[in-house]
Amino acid sequence: MASDAEILKRPDGAALAYDRIVGTRSSTPGVVFLHGLMSDRTGTKAQVLADHCRRQGFSFVRFDMFGHGASSGRFEDGTVSRWTEDSIAVLDGLTSGPQILIGSSMGGWVMVRAALARADRIKGLIGIAAAPDFTEGIRTKFSPAQQALLQSKGIVEVPSDYDTRPYPISRCLIDDGRQNSVLGGPIAINCPVRLLHGQRDASVPWKTSLRLAERVTSDDVNVLLIKQGDHRLSRPQDLKRLCVVLDDLVAQLSSARMGA
Repeated sequence: MASDAEILKRPDGAALAYDRIVGTRSSTPGVVFLHGLMSDRTGTKAQVLADHCRRQGFSFVRFDMFGHGASSGRFEDGTVSRWTEDSIAVLDGLTSGPQILIGSSMGGWVMVRAALARADRIKGLIGIAAAPDFTEGIRTKFSPAQQALLQSKGIVEVPSDYDTRPYPISRCLIDDGRQNSVLGGPIAINCPVRLLHGQRDASVPWKTSLRLAERVTSDDVNVLLIKQGDHRLSRPQDLKRLCVVLDDLVAQLSSARMGA
């Protein structure tokens, strides 16, 4: 594990590596970043958000989910249920008061599950190429040979568009994904939701964000489609836009809190 990471111990002995910024503005909600599949807390978006929150005086937490980055565990043993439990543990153990969740790709799915579990504390969501139910999309693309391999070996390696290493997709991830599906009906989230998605996203169709927006029960949902944006949305203009969206949401929530 990285020597500069703080560690949150889990009851089963697992260790989650995290970085935390204590904010200087008590009237604003804190921010928690949830990274994507086979990413970690050191990615570009996480770092830019950390720097921005430090400048703005916002509390901020970023962490490596189980099997990612400097946290313990094998990636192959990770599931949406496990990553959601990690996120709830971070919320409960490392933050206080109202929070905004920012979820990137797979982290956007975890964001929804965590918001449902902690509705009293989650006051805003920002999805970046959010990928709810992505495991079903992966499963339907498997060839008959891959389906057979998944059943016999429990693992199928899927090429990555962003890394030389393939993604080892496990049967437990696919099966658990079905249990955590959110797009099949209304999603009882009633806080403000902001969804950013690039229309050149080759990994997660941008219409996924439209489906998520339709399913969320909140009336305060905005979808921002970036015509030239890819899956990562890590160009300078994308990162600047993300920070603006965060600042606007913080201002809205802080104003509502002061007026309550």
